[in-house]
Amino acid sequence: MMGFLKSATRRGLFLLDPEAAHGMSITALKTGLVHSCAAKADPRLRVSLAGLEFTNPVGLAAGYDKNAEVPEALLKLGFGHVEVGTLTPKAQAGNPKPRLFRLVEDEAVINRFGFNNEGHEPAFARLSGIRRSGIIGVNIGANKDSVDRIADYVAGIRRFNSVASYFTANISSPNTPGLRDLQARESLAALLSAVIAARNEEAQKSGRKVPVFLKIAPDLTEEGMDDIAAAVLAHELDGLIVSNTTLSRDDLLDQTQAGEAGGLSGKPLFARSTAVLAKMRQKVGKELPIIGVGGVSSADTALEKIRAGADLVQLYSCMVYEGPALAGRVVSGLSKLLDREQVNSVRDLRDSRVDHWAAAKL
Repeated sequence: MMGFLKSATRRGLFLLDPEAAHGMSITALKTGLVHSCAAKADPRLRVSLAGLEFTNPVGLAAGYDKNAEVPEALLKLGFGHVEVGTLTPKAQAGNPKPRLFRLVEDEAVINRFGFNNEGHEPAFARLSGIRRSGIIGVNIGANKDSVDRIADYVAGIRRFNSVASYFTANISSPNTPGLRDLQARESLAALLSAVIAARNEEAQKSGRKVPVFLKIAPDLTEEGMDDIAAAVLAHELDGLIVSNTTLSRDDLLDQTQAGEAGGLSGKPLFARSTAVLAKMRQKVGKELPIIGVGGVSSADTALEKIRAGADLVQLYSCMVYEGPALAGRVVSGLSKLLDREQVNSVRDLRDSRVDHWAAAKL
């Protein structure tokens, strides 16, 4: 019956424009129409990372709840953490519509939103009103027309310091012209210096040091990955998120939609993003936390990210095809996989296939 309802709901939503369907899902979460889908708590899935305690390693990636409208409802779906944003200092409309496309045969999505969001202040007001516990990260970015993009990231650190469980500096979206240039060694060093300095200043004022993660692209050369690793290790960064959407269109079945500009996510991103994850694990060493993102659609793919070097994983696009209960199913499935592997902690399986994935060609 649940499978039938999932299929019927999906068919109904797929009759709608993708962005309209996304808006409807936010409304459903606001009104309580989507019920809790959390799996039974399993202490073996707990992860301690960057001073935070995650009940399980499965999180929701940024991009779904852009304006921090429903983070509490999303946590009830079974996620161990939720990341809101990307948020820019000023509100911006983003790129012209249509800008979201389903590649149904590939179980993939292409978007070219361009950081559409209401800006810092509305999101800050919503996050300030949250009273329950739960890890909510804030993904920060720069306005498209900004004359000082680094200052935009610093503004995000200062505005959300009191309400963010952690920060993600998003420099890897392909939909803001020139943004990925911040991944170059000198630009990245300047950004990280400014962001970490702002975080440390806010920590001195508040007595609370909020972790900062950096989200990178999957479309990096070996030299680009080396540059990022060097910059990250030279600063007090708390971790990496690997990766954002890709510009690659390799081996897609839907060649019509594949021609749309924007970043590709969903199942086709899994192999590329996992290979970059493993390569970055080798480059930054075993201590730096890494969150693996891209193509997580099941407990098996989540565990493979962990085997490739991830401490936590995030998903988003695969929910389009698997429904809102996906997080709970992945968490429950991970418990069963730990039973099979006969280990006491999911951490025991991290890095067990790093060499395999790092050897993959991009």
